[in-house]
Amino acid sequence: MALLEVENLHVGVEDEDDLDILKGVDLTLDTGQLHALMGPNGSGKSTLAAVLAGREEYEVLDGEIRYDGEDLLKLEPEERAEEGIFLAFQYPVELPGVSMTNFLKEAVNSVREARGQDELSSAEFLQQLRERADMMGLDADLTKRSVNEGFSGGEKKRNEIFQLAMLEPRLAILDETDSGLDIDALQNVSDGVNKLRSDDRGFLVITHYERILQYIVPDRVHVMLDGKIVRSGGKELARQLEDHGYEWVREEAAAAAA
Repeated sequence: MALLEVENLHVGVEDEDDLDILKGVDLTLDTGQLHALMGPNGSGKSTLAAVLAGREEYEVLDGEIRYDGEDLLKLEPEERAEEGIFLAFQYPVELPGVSMTNFLKEAVNSVREARGQDELSSAEFLQQLRERADMMGLDADLTKRSVNEGFSGGEKKRNEIFQLAMLEPRLAILDETDSGLDIDALQNVSDGVNKLRSDDRGFLVITHYERILQYIVPDRVHVMLDGKIVRSGGKELARQLEDHGYEWVREEAAAAAA
């Protein structure tokens, strides 16, 4: 069953004419699948993630996005989160003075309310917090601090995956989660993602490089160049990109269009 359907999506920046960033993106992601979206800097990968999450500075000029068969573009960002869309940021922000425990309790109970579920009591929430922190290999002391304040790059990225585990989204979008990670942090983050893969959840993993896909094996790989997905294939496509580079795909696409 299709969880996410993107058809002929054209996107620009508000108040900037003649600046199309996405130029007809087509993408279908089924429930239970993990797709990798690869491409060089400036190809439009992070723009697609931002549009899916509802970032207001981008303007949809044409096309459709359906999530669980419904028009995603009609939903406000907070409604998308409540409906089960999660975006892990490339550069997670610090929130000094905002307790991670309180932040997550509010977020979890907001999502539960939107789903028609009862709020978790303080005791129930803390038990879930400890269980998920242990499952993700997150130092429990980090949950007692302000959100991302003083965290290392690896801790911030692991914290994003921990938040994903707490919120239990239907669609998780990971925007260059591997950026800046050393090999140990990359393995830890990848292990967390693999633990959260399930038949009722989909993942869109955005990355430049094939290395994270050695640990998180995708069902499909898509290559984005100049605002369009120009090639899709199985996991072997990521290895071909590592061997030949993005220019190889660009040349093939140009030859096919000639």
